[in-house]
Amino acid sequence: FSGYLSAFFMVLIALTIVAQILGRFVNITVDSTETAGFSLAALTFFGLSYTFHSGEHIRVTLFTRLLGKKVRRYQELFSLSFCIIITSYLTYWSWDFVYFSFIFGDISPGLLAIPFWIPRISMSIGVTIFLIAIIFSFILGRLYFKKKNNLVFHNNDNKKSPLPKGEITAPDAPWLDKK
Repeated sequence: FSGYLSAFFMVLIALTIVAQILGRFVNITVDSTETAGFSLAALTFFGLSYTFHSGEHIRVTLFTRLLGKKVRRYQELFSLSFCIIITSYLTYWSWDFVYFSFIFGDISPGLLAIPFWIPRISMSIGVTIFLIAIIFSFILGRLYFKKKNNLVFHNNDNKKSPLPKGEITAPDAPWLDKK
């Protein structure tokens, strides 16, 4: 779902730039700087969980590829727990930022004068979805270890798979390695 929102904001950036170009031909000022900037922020934060699910986040595997499978799995769980802590902190303060923008009535300084809490809420929602994705991936990894690799789900094709097929589990998670 967050991938579609991210794509929507990418299209919105393109539309605002096209509107600005067309406005120049008919001498109408269209301020696309604000809307394109706000859309870029929304695109970025809504895209976090989608790229996590797709396994497209940049991963530094210089040392982890040298680890054995079992150690690498525990290292992945440690990394996910660290990411949960950092992302929880970011989530809390981003919602705090939105709240105080709303309370103080912050307005953008451009031609459109948009209340700042409106574009900032996309950051908070995007980070919250990303946090949920990381927590879900961590829980699936823990379940996989507790059940001694016998955890079986059914995917959309009614075929057995070690983990559910869905938008949240990162496909490069080490507990998805085939034996």
